[in-house]
Amino acid sequence: MEKSSLYAVVCVFALTGCARTVPVLNVSESITAHLSADEIKNAILRAGTERKWAMTPIAPGVINGHRSQREHTADIRITYSLTDYAITYVNSQNVKAGNGQIHRNYNRWIQNLDHDIQLKLSSQQVNE
Repeated sequence: MEKSSLYAVVCVFALTGCARTVPVLNVSESITAHLSADEIKNAILRAGTERKWAMTPIAPGVINGHRSQREHTADIRITYSLTDYAITYVNSQNVKAGNGQIHRNYNRWIQNLDHDIQLKLSSQQVNE
């Protein structure tokens, strides 16, 4: 490959890696632990609170989450049952959301929350 072509390829990959927006991440996970609805709810609430989400139970099996970081905000809805849970994007401000895209930091917030929910659910099963 000639030098100028290699340079062009490297530039394209570098710019792609610097993209600030990515597709919005919605999560759907199975729950394999045998836990009660209250144990699942409490695990989700604790994980969210520890990750600086304001968590508000609004109905059985439904929790709204809100996160503010400086001028950036995000709203999510977490639905759960005895067998699964889902984290779904609802709304945001100042996180470059539009056309199914959002700032990559939002997805990082969701990945961290999802990871912590899984840890809390696992630790609940161990504590039984």
